Amino acid sequence: MQTSAAIYLRVSLDHEMDGRTIDRHRQDCQRIARERGWTIHREYVDQSISATDKAKTRPGYDAMVADYQAGKFSAIICWDLDRLTRQPRQLEDWIEAAEDRGLVLVTANGEADLSTDGGRLFARMKAAVARSEVERKGRRQSSAQAQRARQGRAPKGIRPLGYALNGDILEDEAKAVQEVYAAFLAGSSLRGIARALSGEDGENVPADVPATETQTRRLALERNQRRAEENKTRGPADQLAMKPVPEPKPWNPASVLMLLRNPRYAGYSTYTPKETDDEGKKRRSYKAKIVRTEDGEPVYGLWEPIIDENTWWKVQEKLDSAERVSNRSGTERKHMGSGLYLCGICGTKVRAHGQRYRCAGHVLRSREQVDTYVLTAVRARLGRDDLADLLPDRDEPRLAEIRTLIEKQEARIRRAQRDYDDEIIEGRDLKRIRSKAEAVITKLDAERLTLSVSDTAGGVLSDQNPVSAFEAGDLGIRRSVVDALCEVHLHHNPKGRRDFRPETVEIVWRR
Repeated sequence: MQTSAAIYLRVSLDHEMDGRTIDRHRQDCQRIARERGWTIHREYVDQSISATDKAKTRPGYDAMVADYQAGKFSAIICWDLDRLTRQPRQLEDWIEAAEDRGLVLVTANGEADLSTDGGRLFARMKAAVARSEVERKGRRQSSAQAQRARQGRAPKGIRPLGYALNGDILEDEAKAVQEVYAAFLAGSSLRGIARALSGEDGENVPADVPATETQTRRLALERNQRRAEENKTRGPADQLAMKPVPEPKPWNPASVLMLLRNPRYAGYSTYTPKETDDEGKKRRSYKAKIVRTEDGEPVYGLWEPIIDENTWWKVQEKLDSAERVSNRSGTERKHMGSGLYLCGICGTKVRAHGQRYRCAGHVLRSREQVDTYVLTAVRARLGRDDLADLLPDRDEPRLAEIRTLIEKQEARIRRAQRDYDDEIIEGRDLKRIRSKAEAVITKLDAERLTLSVSDTAGGVLSDQNPVSAFEAGDLGIRRSVVDALCEVHLHHNPKGRRDFRPETVEIVWRR
């Protein structure tokens, strides 16, 4: 009976994406099949896919495993054993297949006989050595990246929107980043910003955020353009070696959040060690990415920031707001007062209920009537000549001071942790220092949120024509202005009265 064989071809990183390495390996594997008189059932190819990360999907490999389990072939040909796998666990699966079902594994540099003790020992040693080489390489690369970060040099890898790989600013993209930050601070939701970046229109879509390609598609297009300019070709057909370009897709709120969280935009040097993923604190993991000196001071990159530090920290404060995380504040709203207006009896935020605002058991008011009254009052206030004198006071120097004080307390916790790791202090000392520092941070956070109450409405309130800016803003921006200027308390409308009674909507202007 003629042996049916599978050919497995893989290259970890094909920078050129021209398939030439795969072609060379294919020729060697096909030669082995011809010499042995085997028929080739199918070729399974994973181009530019690593076998080191066990969590990474290898479509070709997975298809080959499924076909072998279905009994479609009894031999595997690969260029080298580490092309097949770098995972000891996967190797043991193939060894088990050789022992139980007679699988034959052949490599271009000699037969890997998994049916004998010596062959299995050789395979295991080779896999262990390959794994060790990968780990050493990973440590060297991590060390080099950490050194670059401490020196403030731009990290290697995928460039963020707005920056070239060398750290230079790309003006058009940088403008989009700045508009995203401005829209979020002005009250736009992540979903609304994502829709604007995707080129959509609508009531909750900020008009100033430009339509922008997703970064994945943009990078693929740029790479293919470079290859076309360099005239890099593949094979006798002289075809350009192009990387597949993803189909146009809309932005999603998660991508907008990553953009708003990126410390590089504020000029901070960043690095994230793989072994400290900040488990359990995914929402605040951006802090762990900022490289700091031994004294806890941030390291600044050698590139120009796109967003000033103060703006970046304001965005982080808004993203970190306990109310936003635990409730729906900051997400897309469909109604002006939902989650914003307060029940005049219990002080709870009302919710939209059909055509009304409701606090269960207390008040039920017409949305249209209440919104019309509130918006008319806000427009009148925005149109006053003495608006600047009526706005809530802010203490920007104190906000900056608070951020510095919080950073010092966080640095104190890190120093104590290092001292504990070096066995300089005891566990109870670490606990005492951490508890004291966290108590100070909690108090400072509370003060910071109080002072930051009017951040989101700044664009409208500082405009030369606040009324026009208010009218032009999306729902999120208008909600932010209302929240910055006043509190709205809804009371009962008198029983039996269907007409609107202005005294039942109490507007308390902030001072």
